[in-house]
Amino acid sequence: MINTHKMVRSWLLIFLSLLSFPLFAQKIIYVSPAGSDKNTGSSRSPFKTIDFARVKARKVKGPAEIRLSGGEYHIEKPIVFDSSDSRGISEKLVLKAAHNENVVVSGAALLKLKWRPYRNGIMQAKVEGDYVFDQLFVNGQRQHMARYPNFNPTERILNGTSADANSVTKVKSWANPEGAYLHALHKSEWGGFSYLIKGKKSNGELDLDGGWQNNRKMGMHDQYKFVENVFEELDTVNEWYYDKDKKILYYYPPADLKLSSAKIESPQLKHIFEFRGSQKRPVSNISIQDIHITHTIRTFMENKEPLLRSDWTTYRGAAVFFEGATNCSIKNCVLDNLGGNAIYFSKYNLKNEVSGCHLTKIGGSGISFVGDPDAVRSPSFEYNEFIKLSDIDRTPGPKTTNFPKTCSVYDNLIEQIGQVEIQSAGVQISMSMDITIAHNTICNVPRAGINVSEGTWGGHLIEYNDVFNTVRESGDHGSFNSWGRDRYWHPDKAVLDTIVDRHPELVLLDVIHPIILRNNRFRCDHGWDIDLDDGSSNYEIYNNLLLNGGLKFREGYNRKAENNIIINNTFHPHVWFSRSKDIFRKNLVFRNYAAIGMPQNGLWGDEIDSNIFTDESELAKAQVNGRDKNSVFISPDFVDPEHGDYRLRAGSAAFKTGFKNFDMNNFGVVSPKLKRIAPKVEFPKIVALHSQRSNEIVNFMGLELKNLSGLGERSATGMAKDAGVLVLKVEEKSPLKDLIKVNDVILKVNGKSITGLGDLQPNLKAEGDKKIVLFRNQKEMEVTVRTK
Repeated sequence: MINTHKMVRSWLLIFLSLLSFPLFAQKIIYVSPAGSDKNTGSSRSPFKTIDFARVKARKVKGPAEIRLSGGEYHIEKPIVFDSSDSRGISEKLVLKAAHNENVVVSGAALLKLKWRPYRNGIMQAKVEGDYVFDQLFVNGQRQHMARYPNFNPTERILNGTSADANSVTKVKSWANPEGAYLHALHKSEWGGFSYLIKGKKSNGELDLDGGWQNNRKMGMHDQYKFVENVFEELDTVNEWYYDKDKKILYYYPPADLKLSSAKIESPQLKHIFEFRGSQKRPVSNISIQDIHITHTIRTFMENKEPLLRSDWTTYRGAAVFFEGATNCSIKNCVLDNLGGNAIYFSKYNLKNEVSGCHLTKIGGSGISFVGDPDAVRSPSFEYNEFIKLSDIDRTPGPKTTNFPKTCSVYDNLIEQIGQVEIQSAGVQISMSMDITIAHNTICNVPRAGINVSEGTWGGHLIEYNDVFNTVRESGDHGSFNSWGRDRYWHPDKAVLDTIVDRHPELVLLDVIHPIILRNNRFRCDHGWDIDLDDGSSNYEIYNNLLLNGGLKFREGYNRKAENNIIINNTFHPHVWFSRSKDIFRKNLVFRNYAAIGMPQNGLWGDEIDSNIFTDESELAKAQVNGRDKNSVFISPDFVDPEHGDYRLRAGSAAFKTGFKNFDMNNFGVVSPKLKRIAPKVEFPKIVALHSQRSNEIVNFMGLELKNLSGLGERSATGMAKDAGVLVLKVEEKSPLKDLIKVNDVILKVNGKSITGLGDLQPNLKAEGDKKIVLFRNQKEMEVTVRTK
């Protein structure tokens, strides 16, 4: 007889167990390069493609994993997560390597080629199929497009440049340069320009298209430029050229390379992973972990979109691209050999994270946060644009929330970025809010390690980073670099001063939350350690160790620098607003402040006092106009400067000012695997600096003049090099007071270039009217001085 009660009880237990199973068990989907998408996705029957597994994961209830077996995954299109892939907060999807295996996801095609000799050591191979040839990798190493001058790793700028790279004489030696590229540094070294060569003009010059990669379009540098992808320049090992019409790849291999068995790869994709949602339908709770992401094509010719009044343009794309994502992350991944940006957060992004990653050999920027310009009130996009006071939106903050907010970059090693695009940064922030950048090591970059592109909308926390060997190719920047050319900005400094003096409430309408820099270590050998440039406002800067370039505040508002140690350098205040509310106190400096164009009423901000000087005579120079009354002189008795410990020993007079020692052992990455491979900063020898290098100052026709010299004066005036005569002061009785202003640079008199005071004085003394070319507000202008 059938026991009905027992049967019912058994079925009930089975039903309850099935009902509860998804709540407790994590579903794992397996993928292998040797698998098949006809398989079941189990460990013994894995799928073959990541994208197929992504779609299958949508059906899994509860937390889920896609585990990738070791090997290479050469994808033919980006893997795109959209809102259909979103998960609940407790149902996260993790895409990761299985069992710590080496998983490589590549955007390159593997090429099977039959090589034969061409001439002079060059090999050639017929290419079957249609491929993009933008980069070429041989046995994992990037090769160089045939270029002039040849690639030279010891050259600091662009790995080798020549003034004649685009000369008519040089162009004449090329049969057909169509499809080649001209790359050049910006005229003032503020980034770079790139151009596609469309052919030759009738006059023998190159026919160019491009030059939009820098938002300050002042032309290319006369010296720093090179050309690539020209067949006639294929003349040294590790160079290559692809003839797209004949479909023939030419390559000059090194003598020790066995080309027949070499691994040849050509990147085909701009992006590897994409998170594409929107604010209304975001991609949520997805994480990529423990994967090696590599091989994307270069995107420098798509770097067109201008950011707000900065030097920057941007390309909204990267190997890993986020737009409309929340609670998503990329962790413990390696990203290398990428042609463009590595990781990019575009428009709406909330609570996303990059952590534990190693970014190296990157063509563009490392990690970018760039919001929607339509979220900005009264935006302008070029340095010389301005908005009438009557037209400025007076509402503080953003119009929408379509921008990155509350995201973090933690414990990442970012190095060797900007290998194609000089206009790049280890971490770039624009039109974003509350971004945390903590415990990262950022080094070996062409420009800034961390760049904040404008004031919108502040709230960033930048702490415990180790940033060094920066500004290797550009000029007039810092390891940390920022602007604040916000809605009140005007390119004419005199007009700008008037606006801020009458309407100081406008300055903080965009940077509504303070930006905090604390407990970082910075070293810049070609600029400033911290460079707060044009209008950077609402900053709190404390407990930072600056090893070489010092601290610069250009005009800005409501900034406080406190308890910083500035080794072998000092504070650089440049062209401040008359009522800036700035504070500089309890900082250790090695010499008097390197002030340029400061208010002549002697009032510099709210407070400059209680600082520590390592030279008594330099302290005496600083103690003018009420400044530094309570500052002290000390002999710098650091604990162990040779090994980077710049804490002061007990009993130092510095502590009487309120100065406090801070931790010297927690800069940079924290994870053991990254600490093992992270480059180390070089600690400087302590140098007893005395007075600044003396420069002759003369008074002529009521003008106080000197030769323009040094990075500080170039930055304050916008000049690209030491040339011309700087106007320090214009006396009220000067006959030139209505024509020449403080901080002008005199460049020419009646067509004759003025390199210094020796050129200027005899030319001005000569009788007759004088046409004087000045550099003012970062552009040339001409005035006529009428003399008897």
